[in-house]
Amino acid sequence: MNLQLRSNTCVLVLLFFILHSFAQERKEINAQRISNPPKIDGILDDDVWKTIPANGGFHMWRPGNEGEIPQNLQSEVKMAYDNKAVYFAAYLHDDQVNRMLKQFSQRDNVFVQADFFSIGINTYNDGINETRFFITSAGTIGDARADQFDEDFSYNVVFEAKVSFDEKGWYAEFKIPYNALRFPEVDVQDWSINFYRRLQGRNQTHTWNFIDNKVGQQTQYNGLVKGVENIDPPVRLTFFPFVQGLVSHFDGETETDFSAGMDVKYGLSDSFTLDATLIPDFGQASFDEVRLNLGPFEQTFGENRQFFTEGTELFNKGDIFFSRRVGGGPSSSISDDDLNENEVAEDTPSKINLLNALKISGRTNGNLGIGFFNAITEKTEVRITDTITGSVRNEVVEPLANYNIFVLDQQFNNNSSISLINTNVTRNGSKFRDANVTGLAWNLANKANSYRLTGRTIVSQVNLADENIGGFSSELDFDRIKGRFRYGFGHDLANKTYDVNDLGVNFRNNFNNFRVNASYEIFEPQGIFNRYRINVFARHQRLYDPSVQTQNSIGLNSFFVTRERFALGARGSYNSKNQDYFEPRVDGRFVTFSPSAGGRIFVSSDFRKKFAYDISAGTRQWFGDSQKIYRVEISPRYRFSDKLLLIWRSEYFNRPKNFGYIDDNDVDVFLGQRDIISLENSLSASYNFDPFKAINLRFRNFWSTADYSDNVFFILSENGSRSRTNYDISENNPNTNFNIWNLDLSFNWRFAPGSEATLLYRNQIFNDDELSTLNYTQSLDNLFSQPIQHTLSLRVVYFLDVNNLKRSSKG
Repeated sequence: MNLQLRSNTCVLVLLFFILHSFAQERKEINAQRISNPPKIDGILDDDVWKTIPANGGFHMWRPGNEGEIPQNLQSEVKMAYDNKAVYFAAYLHDDQVNRMLKQFSQRDNVFVQADFFSIGINTYNDGINETRFFITSAGTIGDARADQFDEDFSYNVVFEAKVSFDEKGWYAEFKIPYNALRFPEVDVQDWSINFYRRLQGRNQTHTWNFIDNKVGQQTQYNGLVKGVENIDPPVRLTFFPFVQGLVSHFDGETETDFSAGMDVKYGLSDSFTLDATLIPDFGQASFDEVRLNLGPFEQTFGENRQFFTEGTELFNKGDIFFSRRVGGGPSSSISDDDLNENEVAEDTPSKINLLNALKISGRTNGNLGIGFFNAITEKTEVRITDTITGSVRNEVVEPLANYNIFVLDQQFNNNSSISLINTNVTRNGSKFRDANVTGLAWNLANKANSYRLTGRTIVSQVNLADENIGGFSSELDFDRIKGRFRYGFGHDLANKTYDVNDLGVNFRNNFNNFRVNASYEIFEPQGIFNRYRINVFARHQRLYDPSVQTQNSIGLNSFFVTRERFALGARGSYNSKNQDYFEPRVDGRFVTFSPSAGGRIFVSSDFRKKFAYDISAGTRQWFGDSQKIYRVEISPRYRFSDKLLLIWRSEYFNRPKNFGYIDDNDVDVFLGQRDIISLENSLSASYNFDPFKAINLRFRNFWSTADYSDNVFFILSENGSRSRTNYDISENNPNTNFNIWNLDLSFNWRFAPGSEATLLYRNQIFNDDELSTLNYTQSLDNLFSQPIQHTLSLRVVYFLDVNNLKRSSKG
């Protein structure tokens, strides 16, 4: 096997020596230095715009590169700058402006039923890193950090943009301060740029510099910016102080709380920025979409805290940073062995308070990205009470802890990078675990952007009180990324002790997997289709130790979009017999699942219409037993006006005759047959008064049951088979009826650039019992018999720029 790996590596190296030219025409835009900046109102009547030449000649990008843009839809752009900011004026001609879609939305929600204009600035001209600024035809602004693979809208900076209209079309005006950008400290800036105009009603997107859909990524096709030189930007120091008041009522008790804190952003140089959060409060972060979890792996949730979503692209290199670990659950808990006779412990807290956090990130003139992240969480104890004597003691479940990340990311050739990442968690006290993880990640493409080699190698180290445990993981993928026909293959491996879960997340280790895939897609409309893609794949899965096959899979995915914006797709797969070493929860044991086949189909209608929908249905059948899966999801939406949108989503899931782990006694593993049913309903509605004020409703109810009423239980054999057994559920009843309800109703007001007030009302109910035979209506009645937690909070964040404070003091 090692010989084969060395042979494959030699082939890959030879392929990367076969380089082709990746020539493209790059337009140039001349930025004019100005002394009197324009008023940012979207009305382009300022004297400065009258003297700057326009740059036009936009190209077709989507749905395809073919076709000419008619005269009545031409676009032109002008660019200026001074020592405070860069300015843009966009002239977007349209002879049917009265028919233009103009759906209102709030910040960053720019992919709605409205046209938009956006600017993609790459201040390093490296073909990879880009900052994008958007404005829709309804006046909603948005910003994102983009690279070759992702567009991250969690990135937020303070900039200004406005629009206006007349009978010839619409106009956009931008002011982007230098504290919203990072750029090298040189006399003459070498920037690249592209402009995008989305015509939603016509289903077209135009770009200023031509982008070839068949080759490379859009960030590699920017034009050049000339004339930006000798800029002397002001000090980049901004403060975001906040105050938050909260009233909570639960089960007859009312609590109040008041908190205050601040986020700070400081430009250490033109290229590097320090972000810090002091005494943070994330009480208004969105609720987690909790589900009933019967599997062997932990349930994780997305990040909703702004500090951990904004500007973290550098720290996500290598995919070993999972920010929910910071301030998540404690690393230890109180067990029965920790309690004396007659002692009881209060519930272990579900999260740890974050004291402070900071991150420093930027990129040097040589395109070396450097990132440093540090966070500190507080010591957390559980109260233990003796029920006879009444004496109380405290036990530490999480000591004072420090979380640290260091990243080096070298980018080159406008399409490649190599990254070194280290994460470290140090907990105070010898009885608590520490952890250190180091990873090397690479993304290498040839000059022609036709082949790409990606992968990572990771070493983990967990230090326990009595031993140190090291682990190893690797990934290697090679793909053809050019043209209609594409293919690739890859290999993933991890040993049994690989563990990055102190500051990262991995659901499983001990694997040795292979994959191959091929696809065909179009880049120009053909027949009734604007686009389609068909992909076939095969996977071979093994354990690393012992080296045994666990499963083989083959499958097909397809996706089609018609000229009328109707989308449809299908996926299907066949899985061989599965030797599952994770379901038994006991090292070395496995349970055998029979071969299965299944698939899913979906349709999505034209969202430009007032009424639209998403519908999907799927099923899977196991051949050696009677278990099945049925899933249906329906999500209709209705746009009552440009201000009011309502979206409903309902998902039904049914898995009869499923079997899985229920218990073990260190010798025997017990499995139970269960019927699993779940129903999830959610509603999101928003009324936008304008692009700055909105009322938002977010509701979710999730109900699920695991019913073992057939009393079919098994004992697991050493060979993975199972045999019927009697199991007494009086000590451990696996029947479950799980029901949770969350509702958020908020009013958001962006009352000044960077400043926002949010009034939030939240209620939530939760119930988890053993009444698995209850239907949905009966379970909902039980749910509403539980106490409801009502919370009302007001949070105000204010943006302060030190330069504005200086000007105010002088005035």
